[in-house]
Amino acid sequence: MTTALITGATAGIGAAFARRLAADGHNLVLVARNTERLREQATELHDLHGIEAEVLTADLSEDDGIASVEARLTDRRQSVDLLINNAGFGNKGRYLEVSTADELKMLKVHCEAVLRLTSAAAAGMKERGRGGVVNVASVAAFVPRGTYGASKAWVVQFTQGAAKDLTGSGVQLMALCPGFVRTEFHERAGMGTGNIPGWMWLDADKLVAAALADLARGKSVSIPDARYKTLMGLVKVAPRGLLGGVTSKTGRKYGPR
Repeated sequence: MTTALITGATAGIGAAFARRLAADGHNLVLVARNTERLREQATELHDLHGIEAEVLTADLSEDDGIASVEARLTDRRQSVDLLINNAGFGNKGRYLEVSTADELKMLKVHCEAVLRLTSAAAAGMKERGRGGVVNVASVAAFVPRGTYGASKAWVVQFTQGAAKDLTGSGVQLMALCPGFVRTEFHERAGMGTGNIPGWMWLDADKLVAAALADLARGKSVSIPDARYKTLMGLVKVAPRGLLGGVTSKTGRKYGPR
């Protein structure tokens, strides 16, 4: 049986990945900050699907937390075949309304942790000639919209570049770029969601199914929904100056309240 390690595993997209991969027969390493929730999740998935679910408590905004996950990924006795870098969060407020400390914490989780964990996993995968990494980004990566979007743009560019460098190695890297997904993400950031149109919401389980299908097809970037594919196609041809104004207004309309 193969083993998948998932960061931010207890809620939202991470939990959806855990459910799907457990149902498909993968053993799991579940990573998050809340030990109690991790243990409950591990027990439930084990009982439902008969897989082994290991718990690893780690805060990826701290060096020690990142290092503990790196150590698990480089453990040759218990290799990891699939890494899902899903941990992340949003800050409430516009640029200069959010403290620099909070901005740096976001970059630590979204960029440094993704770089270090991808590198730790990919090195062993390359030696074995097989493996995969999914780095969860966002469609915000494609529009000029604050530090969150900038950090997710880094995830996409890093993943695409690393995927190209690993061509032919048996290791596949993919950046997953969802839109609005019904998770705890906005609630944790203190962001209102009542004014987001219903058509913009995605289901986490369907999102994961589409993402895994794209990974199997060898895609390096996945936008797993026709609605957002269309929107991002329009973004590509829109003037950057106009796009900046539109995304700023949209952010104020659909963003933090």
